Amino acid sequence: MDDNKFLPKLSQNLLELLNDDEFYDITIEVGSDPYVKIFRAHMNILNYRSPYFRKILSDKNKSDGTLTHIKLPDISHEIFQIILRYIYGGKLFPERYDCSDFFKILVAASEFDLQELVNHLQSFLIQKHTSWIIKNFSLIYQTSLENNSLLELQDYCNDLISNTPDKIFRSPNLSSIPENILISLIQNDYLKINEIQIWKRVLKWGLDQNPGLPSDPESFSGDDFNALKNTLQQCIPLIKFDSFSSKEFLDNVLPYREILPKKLFNDLIKLFLDHDHKPTDQPEPKETKEIEPEAQTFEKIETQSTSTSNIPNIKPQIFRSANITNINSRIITLEHARLISKWINGLDVNASYEFKLIFRGSRNGFTSKKFHSICDNKSHTVTIIKVRDSSEILGGYNPIDWKSGGYYTATNDSFIFSFDENQDINNHILSRVMDSDVAISNHTQRGPSFGEKDLILRGASLDNCVCSKTFYDKAIRNSSSKFSLEDYEIFQITKKIF
Repeated sequence: MDDNKFLPKLSQNLLELLNDDEFYDITIEVGSDPYVKIFRAHMNILNYRSPYFRKILSDKNKSDGTLTHIKLPDISHEIFQIILRYIYGGKLFPERYDCSDFFKILVAASEFDLQELVNHLQSFLIQKHTSWIIKNFSLIYQTSLENNSLLELQDYCNDLISNTPDKIFRSPNLSSIPENILISLIQNDYLKINEIQIWKRVLKWGLDQNPGLPSDPESFSGDDFNALKNTLQQCIPLIKFDSFSSKEFLDNVLPYREILPKKLFNDLIKLFLDHDHKPTDQPEPKETKEIEPEAQTFEKIETQSTSTSNIPNIKPQIFRSANITNINSRIITLEHARLISKWINGLDVNASYEFKLIFRGSRNGFTSKKFHSICDNKSHTVTIIKVRDSSEILGGYNPIDWKSGGYYTATNDSFIFSFDENQDINNHILSRVMDSDVAISNHTQRGPSFGEKDLILRGASLDNCVCSKTFYDKAIRNSSSKFSLEDYEIFQITKKIF
């Protein structure tokens, strides 16, 4: 006898119960204004189907017969409805959704501790939608690193990086991946792409991180070259320029000579004029590297005149395991700094960071003018904020330069976060940017600010600050009320060179 034949009817009856308006005993308010929807449900079903709801309901246990009400502001009502139908009926109706929907459902299932659904969706995406994972690699990998329940997806991404880096490197969305992953790909012996194509893609990645740069290098200013040089400073030592042909060097490197260390550039000029000359700072070619033709080509780069000035020898940089030993902060500890370093370098590819204090409100002042005078044109900064009359510590990471002006600047790699100084460091909230176009706010009348309202320092003495979810993926405060600062610090983050 096949007992399973009764399950479809049971599933159908439970879904009918979900739609019943009579016997519910809990209402769930989902979303945030103006997109809020109220769902009716049954505590017994939620309690037994989801550990997440079991914990919430145990904290809200009522014996007076009043209706229980909970709020879930950080999930869309469309995704929650899918999750709720799964909780009741054990069904997903996959024909209705695309890969992006499945990934949102997966993240929500992880938050609600629905491990059976998490495991199913991870396997489904890996087995059926590999190309979509590669196309959206940065988002998927970073999300898997932040969710302990997404280990299968995390392992799959690590395997792609280690064993088939070509797939990621050839992706049209290469520009969205963080610097640490790009470096890992370049260093990977399994990367089967010739050096000129590696350089073109690295160069395009660098240009895409600086969307305000002109398309033609002949139009670059000195600041433009410096911005691109700072962006690619960890990648350039890894490129095997001495394997280029003379024409490849002329067309693709010479126009950007200002971003190369001068000693390296001079050695390359000598190499291409004298083929017996060997650049002293170039790494040896890999023995087993294959060269494959490229299906896609990039626009030809125009040439410029050469320069042969000399500066001291600059060696390729080597980074070792992260271990911050000192931080000059009155707000956070070494433990906080080490955790923030891991968020910056999610792949943890032997990177060690130095936190250099460049601004402190109690020392330099609390006006936006003072902030911009000291911090403008400085990149890779971490802002740490102590909220007045509270145990809250807020902060954010900006990988690009601070600027003055009433506009936003774009980056895929910024994030904001919060700690509570009275709680364990693991009780933190990490929120990464969702809409890269409005990642960083450079309003002249603001201090360091992220998103539209996600973390904004404003007011005459930065005493009218706001923090509510708009363009980052999570709210980092439980309250949306305005707040003022007790103090704040800004650190410039640099990788230590050994």
